[in-house]
Amino acid sequence: MSDRVAVITGAAQGIGRRTAELLAQRGYRIGIIDRQEPTATINAIRARGGQAISYTGDITSESAVLDFAALVDSHFGRPDVLVNNAGISLIAPAEETSLEDYRRVLNVNLVAPFLLARIFGEKMLAARSGAIVNVASVAGLFGVADRAAYNTSKHGLIGLTRTLAAEWGGRGVRVNAVCPGWVKTEMDVADQLGGSYSDADIKGRVPMGRFATPDDVARAIAFLADDTEAGFINGHCLSVDGGWAADASWESLRLRKQ
Repeated sequence: MSDRVAVITGAAQGIGRRTAELLAQRGYRIGIIDRQEPTATINAIRARGGQAISYTGDITSESAVLDFAALVDSHFGRPDVLVNNAGISLIAPAEETSLEDYRRVLNVNLVAPFLLARIFGEKMLAARSGAIVNVASVAGLFGVADRAAYNTSKHGLIGLTRTLAAEWGGRGVRVNAVCPGWVKTEMDVADQLGGSYSDADIKGRVPMGRFATPDDVARAIAFLADDTEAGFINGHCLSVDGGWAADASWESLRLRKQ
């Protein structure tokens, strides 16, 4: 797959970084857009002989995404895979969430993936080949208190995934999503500093009794991106949550089974 190209948003750290490294190990040339320079990710890929470029910019800006697309095209040509990974969280009661903050979360988590899909999807549709993987969340499947903006954005991202799958599947472009449970990343550390939940809260809710790792999610993304392994999977939302979405047990019952 040395001639294949993957574009990933938010790959300076966490799930995005691990996804970039894994896809590079599988022979993809990698294009990254992030608000912070993904130096460590780029260096890790190049140290293993991979090819990677980056663009520092705001994914909610159409001009920035167009510039990034031009950069990718000039270096690698059209992308085979787009991973919409970048996202932000907001933990606050709905009645205390400002309209500005609500819109900010939706812009990053929902509007930007549409923008990326539209711009890069146009090239995929012209070639009648490509795969888009959106990183949603279990919060896109259920309600979680104090996360009105985040939950809405992830529910919307699943809706966008299914709609694009319906529109583009017959034209050679598959669109799927992963729905991770809580992942031990820099975002989790920042969220926990606010005191809204603990490691024990998450481990007690997950039948497998642990957080997901970035590698758990990256491998699911790589699977959905692969035309050989997942060539007839389209419009699917793959839970990577240790059984979170499957378990309706009450807490004491669930903990007795761990």
